[in-house]
Amino acid sequence: MCGIVGFAGHEPCMDIIVDGLRRLEYRGYDSAGIAVDEGGTLRTARSEGKLDNLVKKLRLEPFYGTFGVGHTRWATHGRPTEDNAHPHRSGSVAVVHNGIIENHVELKAELRQKGYVFQSETDTEVIAHLVADFRAAGHDLAHAVFHAMSRLHGAYAIVVIDATEPGTLVGARLASPLVVGLGQGENFLASDVSAILARTRDIHFLEEGQLAIVKRDGVELRDATTFESLPLRPVHVTWTPAMAEKGGYKHFMLKEIHEQPRAVADTLRGRVSLERAEVVLPEVPLTREDLATASQIYLVACGTSWHAGLVGRYHFEDLAGVAVHVELASELRYRNAPIDDRTIVIAISQSGETADTLAAIREAKKKGAKVLSICNVIGSSIPRESVGTLYTHAGPEIGVASTKAFTTQLVALHLLAIHFGRLLGRLDEATARTELEALLHAPSLLEAALTLPGHDEPYIAIARRWHEAHSMLFLGRGNLYPIALEGALKLKEISYIHAEGQAAGEMKHGPIALIDERVPTVILNPRDAHFLKTRSNLAEVRARSGPVILVASADDPDAASHADHVLPIPAGIPSRLLPLVTSLPMQLLAYHMADFKGTDVDQPRNLAKSVTVE
Repeated sequence: MCGIVGFAGHEPCMDIIVDGLRRLEYRGYDSAGIAVDEGGTLRTARSEGKLDNLVKKLRLEPFYGTFGVGHTRWATHGRPTEDNAHPHRSGSVAVVHNGIIENHVELKAELRQKGYVFQSETDTEVIAHLVADFRAAGHDLAHAVFHAMSRLHGAYAIVVIDATEPGTLVGARLASPLVVGLGQGENFLASDVSAILARTRDIHFLEEGQLAIVKRDGVELRDATTFESLPLRPVHVTWTPAMAEKGGYKHFMLKEIHEQPRAVADTLRGRVSLERAEVVLPEVPLTREDLATASQIYLVACGTSWHAGLVGRYHFEDLAGVAVHVELASELRYRNAPIDDRTIVIAISQSGETADTLAAIREAKKKGAKVLSICNVIGSSIPRESVGTLYTHAGPEIGVASTKAFTTQLVALHLLAIHFGRLLGRLDEATARTELEALLHAPSLLEAALTLPGHDEPYIAIARRWHEAHSMLFLGRGNLYPIALEGALKLKEISYIHAEGQAAGEMKHGPIALIDERVPTVILNPRDAHFLKTRSNLAEVRARSGPVILVASADDPDAASHADHVLPIPAGIPSRLLPLVTSLPMQLLAYHMADFKGTDVDQPRNLAKSVTVE
């Protein structure tokens, strides 16, 4: 995810900003830049690629000003090029930005009519021109940013500098993190505490809709709606630098589990039109004719991404009325599958570099197939091989066991299924709008699932009781069967406990022989269309003295009497969002089991984040 570091002080800021950006490198990025005020003259430098490329430029032409801002960019709008790198300028104004401006197209048209010239493909550049426009109307920098914020729709953390108002940084946030660091004769703005922890541990965490005016000798806080003064409420952070990178969480995996509401919101942002009951996917260049004439659709993936594809199949069948093949890329690449020029292949990959998936789509292209992809890494190999890519905006995922990349893949597939259904005319407007409204509510459902009272207690109890188990079963029906597979995979990956995922209806066809008092069974049994059938499977496990870990709706009054341990999820979740929400207890169960055992949660043995070999 993009990184921001801003500094206002008495000493040259170039090295301070670069050092802060280095501390954010773990987040991932594809370009970097810096803007420094040198006595009323704004100097900028930007580079594609790693921060070292920017440092080489700065060594040749150092900056000596004491006020400035730097940025590492993870591309969303526009390719990862120097022209698209931040900061973006409009005259004496420079801006860096994390997030997405949803109405940038309309704002760009309006600003062009006023004579502003755009140099990049980004949504961010509109902010620079918008602030410059309000400055030209006579507003000081803080009020110019204040008025610009009223025009922006979307999510943002921004820091703005203007050489004609030296010594001032203005930061603001909405649905994207930004913090203020308070020092002695120096103050900071940053997207993450880890960037500035070496200089100060006194931090004010900006809240939604707050605006900060930062100078070397003080910080003012304003309400972004009224411009009324607000009190600073700094806290003294005692994190180590490593803890700061993890946001105070013990492991990256746990941090990334808790980032899922934000990641899902970012993946949805700008892609949903409730007014038209449509999904807005200009990056997916398929027409109604392409879909109507397609002979077949393949979802192709490996590992966790394959599990996402299995859930996606239910979405495509229910919402678009199309049958899809869900294929393991490592198998498809060696089969003589009947793929031709009427085949649509959708590759799913977190990294975009998965060797088997890449090989499979190359074989499909040779046979004339049209290839789309769902990916989290812009510019990676699989998107480059595709005619269009639906990017999941999960941000960098450091933990090897996938969490937020998986849930954003589920959301991307759900969006794509609605899109296909509308294109084909098989999904009516009212149903589509209901689906989209439910999807927009998904981040709050995930947040609710992560903040239920006593949330961690049942996981810790299970880990204490069962961390020495040699084997576990995971059962689910319908669209929760893939989540049972994913839950078993997560447990295997990081706790090294053998686990097996099964369709609950298949239990009597073999796996029931494994059940005894030493083999816990995790059963996904929220209130859905399969509730009673799955509850019968639970009874069969109990009848054989099998311990039961039950994932149940919070309003299920009988859950505790049917299980040894209950993992509750919020009540009333729409059936097509159940895979998304029940993924959380699967991830948390694996995490707490591994943490209790003391395994390396973030880097489990024998595994790699991006599997680039067969």
